[in-house]
Amino acid sequence: MKIYNSLSNKLEEFIPIKEGEVSIYVCGPTVYNYVHIGNMRPAITFDMVANYFKYLGYKVRYASNFTDINPKIINAAKELALTEREVANKFIKAYLEDIAAYECTCVTDRPTVLENLSNIIAFISKLIELDYAYNVDGDVYFRVRKIKDYGKLSNNTIEELESGARVEIDEKKEDPLDFALWRKTTSGENFPSPWGRGIPGWHTECVVMINNLFGSKIDIHGGGVDLKFPHHENEIVQSKALNNNYLANYWMHNGHINVDGTKMSKSLNNFILAKDFIKKYKPNVIKLAMFKTHYRLPFNISDDLFNEAITLNDKIYNSLKQAAIKIQVDNIEYLPVNKDEKIEEIMDNDFNTPNLITYLIELVKELNSNIRAGLPFTLIYDKINLIIGILGLHYKIPVMSKEDLEIYQNWQIAKKEKNYLEADKLREILISKDIL
Repeated sequence: MKIYNSLSNKLEEFIPIKEGEVSIYVCGPTVYNYVHIGNMRPAITFDMVANYFKYLGYKVRYASNFTDINPKIINAAKELALTEREVANKFIKAYLEDIAAYECTCVTDRPTVLENLSNIIAFISKLIELDYAYNVDGDVYFRVRKIKDYGKLSNNTIEELESGARVEIDEKKEDPLDFALWRKTTSGENFPSPWGRGIPGWHTECVVMINNLFGSKIDIHGGGVDLKFPHHENEIVQSKALNNNYLANYWMHNGHINVDGTKMSKSLNNFILAKDFIKKYKPNVIKLAMFKTHYRLPFNISDDLFNEAITLNDKIYNSLKQAAIKIQVDNIEYLPVNKDEKIEEIMDNDFNTPNLITYLIELVKELNSNIRAGLPFTLIYDKINLIIGILGLHYKIPVMSKEDLEIYQNWQIAKKEKNYLEADKLREILISKDIL
């Protein structure tokens, strides 16, 4: 299979570090508020990635963090009249509720900054020891110019960055490009360190969590395209300094979200909270809509797109239900398939979900046609189930009891004998059980 690597800007064959295993890390939310639908795109995208690796037979370990120590949390605590811990815990809980509502199930590890503080301090100490970092009155900074290819991921050069357009101003720094690993502070939540009380910088936590969970390097590091610079760029240089690698063999970035053609942002006040969006659309509908756009491209939220996804979701469910009922009523015995060459041909090309959905639509049509014509259909049924498993879709297909089967058979007899009153009565019972 081939993955588009943001580090090299090209498709590359996927070769795992450990045969038969894949390690994935995706940057999670800073927990100071409810997340918006944009935060759900990486969650949905990388669930799909993990599902496909599982389909291929890989053992998957997938971590996504919580940034639970951050100036934004300190500010939110003041506004909400809560402690920083109360704010962090409140929005961790809210995010996990969103994840459950969106039926994203693949993350195996959810590390926090708080539980990794000692590891972060030890990591920064090593960088100072190796002269890649320096302490100025309790603030610790990373020496960016010591890494020759800084800017490789974001396609920036040192010269371009020197313009100052994207560099934070701090007179304490040796160089404007240097970034903070530890920030001195006595206000709000702060913690002891060899350099005085403070909080860790945002760019260090993910490197440390990866090293702690997986070792010095992972297979795939993912996140939204907005994180390329400076966050992911700064993760890479720390890993190069300490471990002489790019932290991950493959860097994957999903595109941002637009609302009616305009990029979603808090400044434009056009952002949609995830917890509100899920009240309007079912998780299957959101995923089908998202996956009609390739993960690397911007995703545009529009009523037309979601109305199409609602129709498609209903068609898939009705077809699956019809097939499952027929298998049970006719007592069809068969060995389910667990692989499909067409699925792999599509998905091995950088997780091409738009083409996978096209294939899914074709299979649904074929399934309906074969059932109507009395032709074999179980192979098609299995292929559809393989696809919905990869896409993370969930359908509650009825499992018929002995009593249900008897009612169904009596309904068929009543129809055949033109006993319409009895047929209608039995039909209503079957509808109430969601069998029809």
